[in-house]
Amino acid sequence: MLQQAQHRLIIDTKGPGYTDVTGALARWLQSIGAGDGLMTIFVRHTSASLTIQENADPAVLRDLTEALERTAPRSGRYHHNLEGPDDMPAHIKSMLTSTSLGIPVVAGRGVLGTWQAVYLVEHRDRPHSREIALHYVGTRL
Repeated sequence: MLQQAQHRLIIDTKGPGYTDVTGALARWLQSIGAGDGLMTIFVRHTSASLTIQENADPAVLRDLTEALERTAPRSGRYHHNLEGPDDMPAHIKSMLTSTSLGIPVVAGRGVLGTWQAVYLVEHRDRPHSREIALHYVGTRL
């Protein structure tokens, strides 16, 4: 029989960059006794995002950061500027990446590739407390 579980993770960021949340997701799956199913993760903010990316070479994350910055520079001319020069570029970056991910779960573990990790991506210039909603549907061990 399929069952469901929900949880919220609070992640404190240090400003722009990538926070690896893979371990926290694995611990939650273990704590609920997940079996086979699907885990959905959703960041509840419009200026942060989620991504699955390589975790072996830090240069990948630096290159991705630079690519996003070229696409939505802080120096751009934006109509929305009430929350500072980093806010509208953050909205654009989160639109180009993902705010929700679905990860298959087999035998209680997220099915990620050898060099993959799940990251919360902070697009704002200062630290924030970000909330990630987790939902699992599947069997229990």
